[in-house]
Amino acid sequence: MRIFSDRLLDSLNKGLKHSYLLFGNEPLFVQESRQLITQQAKAQGFEEVHRFTIDNTLDWNDVFDCCQALSLFAQRQVIELLVPDSGINATISRSLAELQPLLHDDILLIISGSKLTRAQESAKWFKGFLNNGVHVSCATPDVQRLPQWVMQRCRKLNLKADGEAIQLLSQWHEGNLFALSQSLEKLSLLYPDGTLTLVRVQQALSRHNHFTAFHWIDALLAGKPNRAQRILRQLEAEGIEVIILLRTLQKELSQLIQMRHALGSMSIQQVFDKYRIWQSKKVLYNSALSRLDAQRLRGAMRQLTKTEILAKTQYDVSAWPLIQQLTIELCTTDNSLSFSS
Repeated sequence: MRIFSDRLLDSLNKGLKHSYLLFGNEPLFVQESRQLITQQAKAQGFEEVHRFTIDNTLDWNDVFDCCQALSLFAQRQVIELLVPDSGINATISRSLAELQPLLHDDILLIISGSKLTRAQESAKWFKGFLNNGVHVSCATPDVQRLPQWVMQRCRKLNLKADGEAIQLLSQWHEGNLFALSQSLEKLSLLYPDGTLTLVRVQQALSRHNHFTAFHWIDALLAGKPNRAQRILRQLEAEGIEVIILLRTLQKELSQLIQMRHALGSMSIQQVFDKYRIWQSKKVLYNSALSRLDAQRLRGAMRQLTKTEILAKTQYDVSAWPLIQQLTIELCTTDNSLSFSS
């Protein structure tokens, strides 16, 4: 059975299945779906939870042993498997296929990861789990569907938002549903009557959303020009020192240049391991490395150096327009672009 994440609760209320496959590009939906399933499972006596990350260090025998640890006093168990960003290869597929026949009524399996390809959804292991399981689609709403999602979220929090407020919330967070969800929770506390107008939302977002240089860097890595420029405008308005931004960006560009060079002899996962990239940051770095070749990275570093010299020597000339230009050029997908001299 296949459902969207917003239909998961209805499905759970009809009874638990042996397995749940949570796949999609929206981390909030994956996280909330996992929480819903484990809460429902706990209410039905699944007391033990075993979590495994599928990587090179995983001993699959540990996973298989959880399914086979049967006794009169054994507790019902939840097994969670986190699929790596690199996806499911042939070795992982074989192990998952071996796991499927070991499931029974005292085991509930949750497999979560990023969006699957059509080929992966046609694989033997995937079809095997769907025989008595549920595939929960955790895709990010597109621009047209996002306001509808915001409206549904407001209803859950007993918020009454008008059309302009919903539109502003959708545009302000630019697809970051974690941040959007947190903003709605803050708004529910800020306005106990639950009424959200455009003016109220504008005032609240301006007051509560304070960005740092690291938010700007994340937007640059992700290639989101509108968000990056909005953060930059707020940082300028708050009076952050230009040199702090330039130093932060210099560190990231230096690492990206090194990572780009390393990709000549290593896989992307090996590069991430070598530079100890956090799991939550891998998507951002993957986006930057896919978008920016070595020539553009070196050009950005040269432009950054010139901007720093200007900031330190020409006190009557603002460096902010150059940083804005650098922001746009780092976010663009046009590899033929050459940084200004």
